[in-house]
Amino acid sequence: MRDSLRRLLCPLSVLWVQVSWLSSTKLQPAGRIMSGVQIRKFQEEDAESVKEVFTLGMSEHIPSSFMHVLKQSLTQMVLMCTFCALVTSSQSFLLPILAVTLLLAGARLGIIYMFNRYIEVTLSGDLRDVTNSYLRSQDSCFWVAESEGRVVGTVACLPAENAPGCLELKRITVRRSHRGRGIAKALCRTVADFTRDRGYAAVVLYTSMVQTDAQKLYEHMGYKKIREFAAPEVAAKVLNFMLYEYRLDLYGEGVQGW
Repeated sequence: MRDSLRRLLCPLSVLWVQVSWLSSTKLQPAGRIMSGVQIRKFQEEDAESVKEVFTLGMSEHIPSSFMHVLKQSLTQMVLMCTFCALVTSSQSFLLPILAVTLLLAGARLGIIYMFNRYIEVTLSGDLRDVTNSYLRSQDSCFWVAESEGRVVGTVACLPAENAPGCLELKRITVRRSHRGRGIAKALCRTVADFTRDRGYAAVVLYTSMVQTDAQKLYEHMGYKKIREFAAPEVAAKVLNFMLYEYRLDLYGEGVQGW
């Protein structure tokens, strides 16, 4: 029974790995430098473009999150028990295969729902009125990266709630078509320079375990991972979905990528 389930799951897992790999490598111009891109403060006419960039960026993490769920022991146990129970009771492979397929589809739909819910909360939260959220205080700001009149990236910062004396980097996203040009690094530098000019000691940020490209960027820029913790949602805790806290000390030694 166990071998039958593995034969069922392996093609699905391989398919998702291939889709994730293709989506992450498509249109990535390797070795290109930032050119023709202006980083400036947010303006009201950027509002819809900022929401679009954020939504597209967050949606990219659905395949990798689904793969993470498939790798969890709890997920595999539920699928295996379902398969074995139905094979035993029905004396047929058709019903178990159909049931497992439906469970996988349901899991993916659940992940899509959670991401869409997070996107909706964010769009109705700080991104609903960027000016009031980030531009009313001298210690917070929101920038966009513009190329040929089009918003291709965003980043923001504000005083960190859980780290006194630090600013928190937020909402950093670059359109897929403009990655590999150094835009994300330039956005990180913009926040670091702003933080230093305001007299803060460090920049902190939070990212998830599935955002591996972002983790590599932060570590290249000199950020250090200082904490790992489970996401607050019950489902995230059950499925071991971890969040990481990074910190960049601006007045210490070893700041890289500058």
